[in-house]
Amino acid sequence: MASQLETELEKLKGAIIKISNLAEIQVFEAMKALLSEPVTEKKEVKKTENKIDKLDVKIEDICQSVFALQQPVASDLRFIMSAMQISNEIERIGDLAISVIKRAKSINEKHELVIKFDITDIAREVEAITIKTGRCFQMLDETAIGEIFILDVSIKDKSADAIQNIIQEMKTNSKSVVSGTNLVIVLKHIERIADHCTNIAESVYFMINAKIVKHEKLGKK
Repeated sequence: MASQLETELEKLKGAIIKISNLAEIQVFEAMKALLSEPVTEKKEVKKTENKIDKLDVKIEDICQSVFALQQPVASDLRFIMSAMQISNEIERIGDLAISVIKRAKSINEKHELVIKFDITDIAREVEAITIKTGRCFQMLDETAIGEIFILDVSIKDKSADAIQNIIQEMKTNSKSVVSGTNLVIVLKHIERIADHCTNIAESVYFMINAKIVKHEKLGKK
């Protein structure tokens, strides 16, 4: 029979997996909005956002309860500390996805700019890094950690190139200024989503190895 601590830790893991899956849904919705693909109804997106917020609070409550009432050993303590950090990172990913959805509506010429500057490729990598991040935690997959770091570097490099090209486009085509400005902001949000994914991967690495690692070390090709 499972102990109270084991039960609480399983509950905590389940909550992290749920919030991760919900954030993944939001990221995919954000990328669909950016690429002018059909998106889910606004009320469903809002409902998912509310679920993420509630789970974030629930996860914090579980962690506090375990700290107060149980006596976790070192490995469990690492898991709880990492879970709190991961929950916060996931909540921020959800917020950024919503910001992308809202900002995408203001990019009147976004489809033309998206095609011209290969934004679709960046969007697909953001979807990939989000999926890998969820798997990384759920399976404690160290291979996925390195893949996440590499994707983060790729997203940053491609976003930087796209932003530079968009700025140049705005200088030569005044009609693209509004759309281009919003697209630059969206790309910055996308970079931050990738950053939060790498932070989660770092937390998983700490959870497994009891060591702190930065993505600069494992993200090199």
